[in-house]
Amino acid sequence: MSASALLVTDTWSSMLRVLLAYRRSPGLLAVSLSVPVLMVVVFGYVFGSAIAVPGASGAGGTAATGGYREFLMPGLFAMVAVNGIMPTMVGAARDVGRGVTDRLRSMAVSRTGLLLGQTLADLLVSVVVLALLAAVGLAVGWRIRGGPADAAGAFGLLLLFRFTMTWVGLLLGLAVGKEDAAGQLAVCVFPLAMVTNAFVPTGGMPGRLAALADWNPMSAVVQAGRDLFGNPSAPATAWPLQHAAPATLLWCAVLLLLCGPLAVRKFATHGTRGR
Repeated sequence: MSASALLVTDTWSSMLRVLLAYRRSPGLLAVSLSVPVLMVVVFGYVFGSAIAVPGASGAGGTAATGGYREFLMPGLFAMVAVNGIMPTMVGAARDVGRGVTDRLRSMAVSRTGLLLGQTLADLLVSVVVLALLAAVGLAVGWRIRGGPADAAGAFGLLLLFRFTMTWVGLLLGLAVGKEDAAGQLAVCVFPLAMVTNAFVPTGGMPGRLAALADWNPMSAVVQAGRDLFGNPSAPATAWPLQHAAPATLLWCAVLLLLCGPLAVRKFATHGTRGR
């Protein structure tokens, strides 16, 4: 079998393996689908009445509930995208710890195809999760103010960022190699995602923290979503927020070029040191 045919068949087999795991674990799928609903309820209803957003304010200068939700939804979309790190990191570390990675490496398979299949399976699941989150957002007052092409571009950027984050997760999981350690490391993703413009404008943050939030790759994704969906956003001075869509593409390209080859190399050489 040629290298290209091996890549295609192994990508397909690896993708089916992950999707079958979801099929055989309805609880895992239920959690994946329920989290977006909980995120809208917690952030949209609990915090929405207390946060004022420029361009999304109601009478008297206070935050309008629906206005804040329009500001919020692109942030929640990006949160779903960045959360791609966690399941892939834990899954990769689980395979290493249980010897699955060593068994796969002993076979005549495409290393790239095996990892690519996992990322594509995650991408299919994320399409369903994003669709559910969008439906919940529409139910609570979020609206797409831009055109269909812009909205399609926004969802395309979100899926590209999710795809990129899965490669980051694969690299981290293969590097850690232990499921419990990967699970603890995954908890760190949420605080990092909070230092962004997803939930509040960065202008009210302290100087260095605001700069960190402005240059966080997730902030560019959020800002690109707000621009393309036509949702309200706070004024921005940092280059990634002023040119959000190009910055998102640039971040994704850099992270993919860095993490993709490193993840494949780590998978191919795992456990060979010292032999």
